[in-house]
Amino acid sequence: MSRFPADSVGLVTPQRQTFSEPLQLACGRSLAQYELVYETYGQLNASRSNAVLICHALSGHHHAAGYHSEDDRKPGWWDACIGPGKAIDTNRFFVVALNNLGGCHGSTGPSSINPETGKVWGANFPMIVVEDWVNSQARLADHLGIDCWAAVVGGSLGGMQALQWAIAYPDRLRHCVAIATASKLSAQNIAFNEVARQAILSDPDFRDGDYAAFGVVPKHGLGLARMVGHITYLSDDAMGQKFGRDLRSDELKYDIKSVEFQVESYLRYQGQAFSKSFDANTYLLMTKALDYYDPARAHGGDLGKTLEPVKARFLVISFSTDWRFPPARSRELANALITARKDVSYLEVEAEQGHDAFLLPIPRYIQALGSYMNRIEVDA
Repeated sequence: MSRFPADSVGLVTPQRQTFSEPLQLACGRSLAQYELVYETYGQLNASRSNAVLICHALSGHHHAAGYHSEDDRKPGWWDACIGPGKAIDTNRFFVVALNNLGGCHGSTGPSSINPETGKVWGANFPMIVVEDWVNSQARLADHLGIDCWAAVVGGSLGGMQALQWAIAYPDRLRHCVAIATASKLSAQNIAFNEVARQAILSDPDFRDGDYAAFGVVPKHGLGLARMVGHITYLSDDAMGQKFGRDLRSDELKYDIKSVEFQVESYLRYQGQAFSKSFDANTYLLMTKALDYYDPARAHGGDLGKTLEPVKARFLVISFSTDWRFPPARSRELANALITARKDVSYLEVEAEQGHDAFLLPIPRYIQALGSYMNRIEVDA
């Protein structure tokens, strides 16, 4: 008898697909060949009409649901939403989740071997942007025999990918679910990303991005970058309720270098853990891809004009205390869809958790997402 919950997809095994056809990139370079690692949950129906693509955020990956072994303590990063009877119901849908090109969890990226040199790509890996991710995902869909997604779903950076799918491949998805996202970053958002990048770039162990050749890792810089990012993912209320001004001991040490507040300890732990599991070059690439995304640029900043070719129906969700991707940015997208005469539903969820709310099982959020997904028609 399985130890996993009844609403879990259970044990899953990552799959790997190699693509030998060159992929032309927005930066002007191309990848002669590349690999994408992905997982699937549920069964693809005979008409291939029930496929759902999950696009991950900055530090996400292909392991969105289920477990890799009986010993796993934690399931995939969006297990709260994916599984039998859950919001994205694997009794109805065939769900595909992948690690983006340029990632560091199996797909070809800066930490992979460059076949032309036999060495780690490192800083020589080409710049990848949202449009490139979507184009590579379209090739994965071709490989899986999926002509049209029932839905493309993503939060944060994943939401940008879902939006780009609707713009670039209007005939290849019927629904777009964009959660806690924006059509472009604000100046403040770009500024936070730049501070995080500078933390990495200024680490002596970064070695101009070629740290692998020297057998080192810019752990300090990557840890600082994660600390900066983590602060922006939580709301002031969430931090206050979780940590307040709680001390680790009863007495102040009056030592600048000491870790005395619980929030300090938490951030340092998060930074150290992240620096052991994520690649610095990938972090630089992902944050820059966030900064670059602005599909309306091609239409003089007119987002409504940009969305005219879209055929998908939209669900746009924001969270009240998300100051990294505030509700105003989601309303901007919803209003542009209305201007373009598209079918859009919008929900702002009252939630105290900040940007991280999109990852959490908040009842009203989960109910709304599930209700929308349950209305998506799929053939037998």
